Amino acid sequence: MFHHTRIRLAATAAVTVAALALTACGSGSGDEIVDKPKAKASAKTGSGSGSEKEPAAEKSSAAPDVAKVGDTLALKGMESGSGLDVTVVKVVDNAKSSDEFFAPESGNRWIGVQFQLVNTGTKVYSDAPVNGAKMADDQGQQFGTVLADITAGPSMSSDVRLKPGAKALGWVVFEVPKASKAATVTWGMDSGFAEQIGEWTL
Repeated sequence: MFHHTRIRLAATAAVTVAALALTACGSGSGDEIVDKPKAKASAKTGSGSGSEKEPAAEKSSAAPDVAKVGDTLALKGMESGSGLDVTVVKVVDNAKSSDEFFAPESGNRWIGVQFQLVNTGTKVYSDAPVNGAKMADDQGQQFGTVLADITAGPSMSSDVRLKPGAKALGWVVFEVPKASKAATVTWGMDSGFAEQIGEWTL
C-alpha cells in the first residue's frame, strides 16, 4: 500500500514538472531572438552560372547575418495569422526635442529610432508599438522608451491598427546615459510579449 502511494506521488510530481516546463516554453516574452534580415529584392542580380563563391559573397553582403539599420525582420505575433515586417529605417543619436519644455534628464540623451511596420499577417494588427521596444548598450544595460517628440519627425502612434498589407512609420525615443554606447535595439509584437523578438545591431 505504502509502495503504491509513493509511486503515485512520484508520478504526480513528474507530471507537474512537465506541465511547468511546457508553460515556461510557451509563455512567450522573447523565447526566440530574430536577427537574420530578409533578403532585399535587389539582391538577386543574376542567375550567374560562373563560380559559386561569387554569388554567395554577393548574397551575404546583401543580407548580412545580423540585422543592422535599414534591414527588415519578419516577426510573428502570439496569435496564429499575425505577423509584421519590421524595419529600423533610421537612427538619430542625441535627438533634439521638438518641445522646448521637455528634454532628457541631466546626464542623459535621447536616441530616436524610426521603425516601419508592415502587416504581413491575415489579421488586423492592433498594439502600442512603443511597449515592445528596448535598447541595450555595450555594457548590457537596457533602456525603455520615453514618450517624446523629436525634431527628426513624427512619433510612432501609441495606438496603431493595421489591416493586412497596411504600414505604419514613426519615431520611438529612448533615454540613455550620455556615457552609454548604444549597441542593439529590440522590438517585439504584442507589446513585447510575443515569442519572437527582433534585434538590430546599431
